[in-house]
Amino acid sequence: MSAPAAGKPKRLDARSLRDLVLDAGSWKTWDSPVPPREVDDDYAAELAAAAAKTRQDESIITGEGTLRGRRVAVVAGEFGFLAGSIGVAAAERLIAAVERATEEGLPLLAAPVSGGTRMQEGTVAFLQMIGITAAVARHKEAGLPYLVYLRHPTFGGVLASWGSTGHVTIAEPGASIGFLGPRVYESLYGEPFPPGVQTAENLADHGLIDAVVPHEEVAEVADRALRVLAARATWHRDVAGAERPTAEDGTDTDDPEDGRSAWDVVTASRREDRPGVRRLLRTAATDVVGLSGTGAGEKDPGLLLALARFGGAPCVVLGQDRRGQSLTAPLGPAALREARRGMHLAAELRLPLVTLIDTPGAALSREAEEGGMAGEIARCLQDLVMLKAPTLAVLLGQGTGGGALALAPADRVLAAANGWLGPLPPEGASAIVHRTTDRAGDMAAAQGVRATDLWRAGIVDRVVPERPDAADEPIEFCRRLGRVLGEELAGLLGRDDGERFRRRLHRYRHLGR
Repeated sequence: MSAPAAGKPKRLDARSLRDLVLDAGSWKTWDSPVPPREVDDDYAAELAAAAAKTRQDESIITGEGTLRGRRVAVVAGEFGFLAGSIGVAAAERLIAAVERATEEGLPLLAAPVSGGTRMQEGTVAFLQMIGITAAVARHKEAGLPYLVYLRHPTFGGVLASWGSTGHVTIAEPGASIGFLGPRVYESLYGEPFPPGVQTAENLADHGLIDAVVPHEEVAEVADRALRVLAARATWHRDVAGAERPTAEDGTDTDDPEDGRSAWDVVTASRREDRPGVRRLLRTAATDVVGLSGTGAGEKDPGLLLALARFGGAPCVVLGQDRRGQSLTAPLGPAALREARRGMHLAAELRLPLVTLIDTPGAALSREAEEGGMAGEIARCLQDLVMLKAPTLAVLLGQGTGGGALALAPADRVLAAANGWLGPLPPEGASAIVHRTTDRAGDMAAAQGVRATDLWRAGIVDRVVPERPDAADEPIEFCRRLGRVLGEELAGLLGRDDGERFRRRLHRYRHLGR
C-alpha cells in the first residue's frame, strides 16, 4: 500500500486521468450531446456555468481506449461539473456505456468522483443509482471484469452503487471516501465527523478497498489485474510456452511413501522457516495482484487473497498465511468471510480457484464463537462444493481442524509431502482419546493424517515431493509446486464444466466408502 499523501490529494480531471492511464491516442468517446432539458432558471445557470468551467456537458465521460494494447471501456466522473453529482442525464450516459461495454464484451474501468446524487433533481436523481447498479450487475454477470478507482472525494449514492461493486477496488492516496459527507454530518449533528475515518488509507486498513494507488501506478495495477481477470478466453495461448512439470515433480500414480512417520510430517510442517503462500507467489506466480479484506469492513491477516497466474493459467488464490497466524491471533471468522469473497469472485469471472491450506487451526475463543466461526466454515464448504468454477486445493503445510476443512473441497486436491490434514492437532486428539498429549505421534499415525495416507485413501490426488523438506529447499520447492499448479490449472480449464462439477459431487458423496 502506498504511503498517505500529505494534505489533500492532487485532483486530476477526468480527461487528464484518462490520458494518463490509457495508451496514447487510443481514446474514442461514446458520449452524445446531452439533449436540452426543461429546468428552472437557477439550475439552468448552474449547468451553464459548470459546462463553461469544465468544457463538458455533464459530470460523466464515457468511451473506450486501449490499456497496454487491450481494448477497455471507461466511465469516469468529473468533479468540476457540479461536484460530480449524478442526475438523470449523467445516469443515462453512464448506464448506456456500461450496457455497451457488456454487449461488446469489454472490461470496464470506472473512476468515480462525486459528492453524490444531484440535489437539484431530487428523488428521481437519487433513484438512478438503482439503474446504474443493475447495469453493472449485468456486466459482471456476463463474466466481464469491473475495476474501480475511487478518487477524491467520493461520497453518497455514487459510493453506495457503482463505487462499491468492483471486482478490484483501489483508491487514490489521501482521498476522502464515505457514505455521508462530513459537511452534511456536521449540519445534522452539530459536531465534526471524526477525523481520519473517511480516508482511502483507513478504508484499506479495514478491508473495504484493496489498495491505495497513486495515479501514475493505476495503469500497471489495472493491466496486471486484467491479465488475470480477462484470461479465461485466452488461457490456451498463455499456457502454451509455460514450463511443464518433470517426472521428478510427482504425478497421480507416484506412491509418495518415503519412510517419514506421521509425527515427522507434522513436525516438519511446523518449521518456522517453511515456505508459505507469500514465498510461493513471489517465486512461482506471475501477474500477482493482492486483494484485501471482505469488502465489508473485515480483514484477517491469516488469509491472503490474490489474483495470479501459474504457468500462464489464471486463478484466484485463497492462501492461509502462516506469517499472519499465531496462538494469540489465530485464523478467525473474518478470514473465512474474506475467503468467500474470493469464491464469489471466481464464480463471477469463471476463473479457477486455488486454495492453499496452511493453518494450525481456527480460532477457539469467545470472539470466534460470537463471530460465527462454525457458520462460516459451513458456508465455505457449501460455496466451495457448489462453486461452478474449477477448484484446486493444496495442503501446503498444517491442515488442522475446521479452518483447514473450510478450504479443502475441490475438483483436484494436491499435497506437499509434509502437508497433512486432521480433525485436530495430534496433541488435541491424544488428549481426547488418551487423556494426555504424550501420544500425539501415535494419534497422527492412527488417524492417517500424512499426505501419503491421504493419497492412498483417495483424498489427495497428487503429492508434490520435498527433498527432503521444503524449508531446506524453499525456492526449488516453490518452483516445483508452481509447475504442478500450472499443469493442474490448465487441465481443469480444459475440462467440460458440467462433467467436472458432477465428478466433484460424486467424489464427496462416496469419499471413504
